[in-house]
Amino acid sequence: MKKPINHNKIVVFTGAGISAESGLKTFRDSNGLWNEYSVNEVATPKAWSNNPELVLNFYNERRKEICNTRPNDAHLWIAKLEEKYEVVVVTQNIDDLHERAGSKNVIHVHGEITKARSSQDSNFVTTIGYDDINIGETAADGSQLRPDIVWFGEAVMNYDISREHFSTAKRVLVVGTSLSVFPVAGLLKKARYSAEKVIVAFDIEKKPYGYHFVRGKATEIVPYISKCWLAGRRAV
Repeated sequence: MKKPINHNKIVVFTGAGISAESGLKTFRDSNGLWNEYSVNEVATPKAWSNNPELVLNFYNERRKEICNTRPNDAHLWIAKLEEKYEVVVVTQNIDDLHERAGSKNVIHVHGEITKARSSQDSNFVTTIGYDDINIGETAADGSQLRPDIVWFGEAVMNYDISREHFSTAKRVLVVGTSLSVFPVAGLLKKARYSAEKVIVAFDIEKKPYGYHFVRGKATEIVPYISKCWLAGRRAV
């Protein structure tokens, strides 16, 4: 049985574009990280099996970059929505900029750079902050620690709970994603027909039915949308 809509709930779905406006390199853009590194060398289970030290070094560098990056106005205004609403952030990003901006309920579907886990059992997870992971450092089960990141070929995290939040939200805000990464891009189809649904990005693969698309910078558009919703008005 479908759960009733929560008229006080906002779901915010974010991708690499929102963090790019803080200065973080994205993976897929024309000057993104996948033009500097091969996916098959640093972001697959086989890559980990072949050269774990290279994989660890790649994510150690990402962790340093994120440590030196700050949340931008889009992150901050999303957090500010919590003054009036129940806000659930579902993010494809592995950084912690939403948390540092003040968002209290953040669901990561592709993992978190500030956590490590067992290379044998995904239930053994530990928070490492911005520290490196080195060869020889082990999880509670004695296996080598690896980044708590979803690699290509691995199942996404928290999909079912994210789908439930989409289906019960009165408002949905999508920020900084091209909607090209599946299955998580399919979450947008779970939103209610009656929900107010807005996408803020420069480009998207295909606009889902019922969504308003606003082309532009997250740091300029998200504050406006947030102010409208905090005032009890529609944004578009």
